[in-house]
Amino acid sequence: MKQFATLVNILGTSTKTNDKLEALSDYFAAANDKDKVWVIALFSGRRPRRTINSTLLQQWCAELVGFPLWLFEESYHTVGDLSETIALLIPDSFTDEQAIPHPLHYYVEKFQELSAADEETKKTFMLQSWRELATPAERFVFNKLLSGAFRIGVSQKLMVNALAKTVKLDPSVIAHRISGNWDPASIAFEELLSETNVKADFSKPYPFYLAYALETAPDELGKPEAWQAEWKWDGIRGQLIKRNNELFVWSRGEELLTDKFPEYAALKELLSQGCVLDGEILPYNGEMPLPFAALQTRIGRKNVTKKQLQEAPVAFFAYDVLEYEGEDFRNQPMEVRRKKLEEIVEAINHPTLKLSPVITFDTWENLAETRSMAREVGSEGLMLKRKDSVYQD
Repeated sequence: MKQFATLVNILGTSTKTNDKLEALSDYFAAANDKDKVWVIALFSGRRPRRTINSTLLQQWCAELVGFPLWLFEESYHTVGDLSETIALLIPDSFTDEQAIPHPLHYYVEKFQELSAADEETKKTFMLQSWRELATPAERFVFNKLLSGAFRIGVSQKLMVNALAKTVKLDPSVIAHRISGNWDPASIAFEELLSETNVKADFSKPYPFYLAYALETAPDELGKPEAWQAEWKWDGIRGQLIKRNNELFVWSRGEELLTDKFPEYAALKELLSQGCVLDGEILPYNGEMPLPFAALQTRIGRKNVTKKQLQEAPVAFFAYDVLEYEGEDFRNQPMEVRRKKLEEIVEAINHPTLKLSPVITFDTWENLAETRSMAREVGSEGLMLKRKDSVYQD
């Protein structure tokens, strides 16, 4: 845990990207494989769920340090963060100097084991762990992981670039292989990054290429004919995947949403094998997109009712094709991918699969005029894509 706590401290205090990259690279070069898997998981949003509620943590810490509960609460109010409050209140004199230090994976996997344990077992583990961890920094990180509130200001892309420095793989390959549905408690580091694992997981999505705001005037981009313009839709960015005669729907947040959108089930028989489409999950009434609020009525529900299906029907507005006939299509020029996408959507000809239309324009001024009509078509604005560009994450 000390090694991971040191990493978190550097990442949390450094303002320079290169320093963060170096710290991550050093960690991946030195850490044991199981800890590396958990760091990949934690830094890509796979946080362990909260095992013990905050009220019990406050009670146990107050008991350990001999504070009345009101004084603990005053301390918490002053510090403003429960994990940090506990870490600061436990004095170094409480540390068991004879304790054997445990690595990161020991603790996060213990959290999972404790989810079904009784209160006394959880308390024993907490008090023992607070005594084992030698510094406030270690206890702080431990408390954050335990509470399910662990977050770090590091992008997944930076983490992937650091990992690429220690393994002989391109960052784009790593980004693909660590995506999708995998369990950090059961998968080995080599297995996670292996091509075999990619082939075995038919549901695995590709990393999403995200749009970013234009920082210069459009006319500084060069000739308009080198660019393709599309509407920017306000929905859930997603991927439709057809492999092994199965259909999978993934969100950009790497959440598997197949069961949430039964409208797409018909596409299982219509899409060809080895096909992955990138696009937007949109509430759509058959003529134009509905407000995002309509889609929110379906998000987070275990079961979608017939009424919700009628009031907030969805379609998939396809932007791109990332895989075709089992081959990675991302390195094809955007013009080639767009032509193939049009062929796919037109051949299927199903109301739940729509082609995100291309906006024709001759000048940047003409495009600016079109952009002013965005709200009328239910769009947030425009996206620009170079016609000769590959799909990047």
